[in-house]
Amino acid sequence: MHNTSPNSQHRPLELWGGLECTVNRVRDEYFSQLDRNGHALRACDIGRFASLGIRAIRYPVLWERTAPDGLDKADWSWPDERLPALRDAGVTPIAGLIHHGSGPRDTSLMDPAFPERLAEYAGAVAARYPWLEYYTPVNEPCTTARFAGLYGVWYPHARDDRSFIQALLVQCRAVVLCMRAIRKVNPNAKLVQTDDLGKTYSTPELAHVAEFYNERRWLAWDLLCGMMGPEHKLWKYLLGTGIDAAEFLWFRDNPCPPDVIGVNYYVTSERWLDHRPERYPQHHRGVADGVPCADIEASRALATPTPGIGPLLGEVWERYRLPIAVTEAHIDANREDQLRWLLEIWEAAQTARQVGVDVRAVTVWSLLGSFDWNSLVTQNRGYYEPGPFDVRSKMPRPTALAAMMRELGSGRTPSHPVLRGQGWWRRPGRFLCTPIATPAAITSISADGHRLVGTGAAPILITGATGTPGRAFARICQKRSLHYKLLSRMEMDIADPASVERALAHHKPWAVINTSGYVRVDDAEGEVERCMRDNTVGAATLAEACARHGVHLTTFSSDLVFDGSKGSPYVESDPVTPLNVYGRSKAESETAVLAAHPGALVVRTSAFFGPWDRHNFVKLALDALERGERFAAANDMTVSPTYVPDLVHTCLDLAIDRECGVWHLNNVGSVTWYELARMAAEKAGIDAAKLVAQTASEIGMAAARPAYSVLHSERAILLPRLENALERFIELRGVDDPEYEELVKTAESRQPVASGHRQQEETPAEAVAGSF
Repeated sequence: MHNTSPNSQHRPLELWGGLECTVNRVRDEYFSQLDRNGHALRACDIGRFASLGIRAIRYPVLWERTAPDGLDKADWSWPDERLPALRDAGVTPIAGLIHHGSGPRDTSLMDPAFPERLAEYAGAVAARYPWLEYYTPVNEPCTTARFAGLYGVWYPHARDDRSFIQALLVQCRAVVLCMRAIRKVNPNAKLVQTDDLGKTYSTPELAHVAEFYNERRWLAWDLLCGMMGPEHKLWKYLLGTGIDAAEFLWFRDNPCPPDVIGVNYYVTSERWLDHRPERYPQHHRGVADGVPCADIEASRALATPTPGIGPLLGEVWERYRLPIAVTEAHIDANREDQLRWLLEIWEAAQTARQVGVDVRAVTVWSLLGSFDWNSLVTQNRGYYEPGPFDVRSKMPRPTALAAMMRELGSGRTPSHPVLRGQGWWRRPGRFLCTPIATPAAITSISADGHRLVGTGAAPILITGATGTPGRAFARICQKRSLHYKLLSRMEMDIADPASVERALAHHKPWAVINTSGYVRVDDAEGEVERCMRDNTVGAATLAEACARHGVHLTTFSSDLVFDGSKGSPYVESDPVTPLNVYGRSKAESETAVLAAHPGALVVRTSAFFGPWDRHNFVKLALDALERGERFAAANDMTVSPTYVPDLVHTCLDLAIDRECGVWHLNNVGSVTWYELARMAAEKAGIDAAKLVAQTASEIGMAAARPAYSVLHSERAILLPRLENALERFIELRGVDDPEYEELVKTAESRQPVASGHRQQEETPAEAVAGSF
């Protein structure tokens, strides 16, 4: 990590890392991110962090965790182990003492004694680790004050302007006193002061509210820089809270300007206020300054996207003329958009440096992801946003973000092909309302980071143009701005080496997703040669060619590679013992694919259903029951159903991560086919009186099938619960999807009758049983 001298801005932009470590309090319950992400018990993460090429890390030495019962009972064992390990690994810690927290149980952000008590702790940290140079005593004081004192989200759950400003003053005074205590031990200690850097835009009718919000965002930094007094634009507002002027003027007499201003920037940081709330979804409606209005992310409303963080960095520089670091850069999105977001911010920082803004670093947040921030960490729902590492595996699994960080940290240009697409915040489908004409004040600022997918972008090749899975992949690639080509068998016959070679040479893909193959489980018993050709020979041929061209391959297998005798969920390492020809074709294809291409991803899945095809089991069951018709379903086979959109999104993320080997991907839960139909009917509000339970043989399933083929994963649980998937399926049931219908028409028009091989057609779910 470089120093903060003026000439240091001529050094390369640095890459930093951040660890989500919030310990927020909601009434009497604490929500600890370190416990959720496992880092509290996993010292080996230090090596993972260092491998990313970061120069510094925002790292917790939290008051609530270290000394919740006072300094005399402090337990220093955790930071004693971790801080020296970071230093030895060449990563500079930026010590965080409070991260969206309110301290031990006997204090709060409204407690007048809070600053002195935190300062006492800060002094103890400095005394124990005198070599520590960088500190963030309180993370995001203005934002935390809003959540805890104005919105009532966090403890102490106040909802008024006085409480908001009181919480802000308490935290900022704590920062001043903490740095004073720290500098008694280490006079060279430096303050990295973070807060959310947003901006609010509005209709003219709410311009006064937007102006107020845009001044309020500076309050913490203004206080610390000693810029608070009667000349401040919000002086009347501040005194209007009833707090004595001396409380504010104290900071003028005791300035503690940051050595680095840390700006945290999210896609939600820029807001749009509109006095016409009826134009927007209900949960975006509210009241501002007594005016009914809508408050929504600017990216979801404005026809022309804002330029992003670049101009905001310029605003910070013009106001303070202090070194700047982007201290949190993160987005909750699919993997390619996480990559695009980071690159956009990195390039904006580089551009700002070129025009004289002293930007020192960009911090990737959060290295281990984060939990339940979609509810502002007020509920324990298990909602997880991965980062450079995904902690849903036994040990944190590096994602494509980790590879991109290593490129940035070593000065290389990020190379992933998906970076050629546009992030969702710039795509046409981002709107939650009728798009609003973007104010001229925004459009007059030039924007960077617009990446259209063009002909020069390497595509993803998707086989199986006439099948439901292939169309689903094409549809979602289109939504995610991933350049793809959906190929029919005529365009690439995967079992024909010459055909495969021609397609790879022509399209030059970076990845292939193979959804083609033989899917008729019962017919396979009488068409052994054809089944083996399409499923085994074809997959192996494709794998050999992809390996030769350095192309990532994703291909699919089935739960039918197992015989069901285990009686408990199957994991990836369980031996395969298929009962039927189809299962044998998939088992042999797994072995052949991974032998030819060890970097391939082989996905075992089961009983898939989705909103876009006519013949999946759940749709057939609901349609029949809704018409009052009898519907028979097997009650002697237990499976783990898989919602196609969840499967496709996860497979794309894993392909972008260049994951390999066998993965089990299915929604969490196990049911018989009969139970699945009944569950779906209950959730859809459809009478299931005509639902009939039968055995597989009574239904007419000729091929032997395992009675129990439930899949579980020892690698990671990446898909949500079955109940959640069914609810989302039912929400989309019956909704017209012109884009998908167009894909179907296009695929059918490109698929002539082929000589020698009968084409796969859509077939009833009872026959296919959700197979690839």
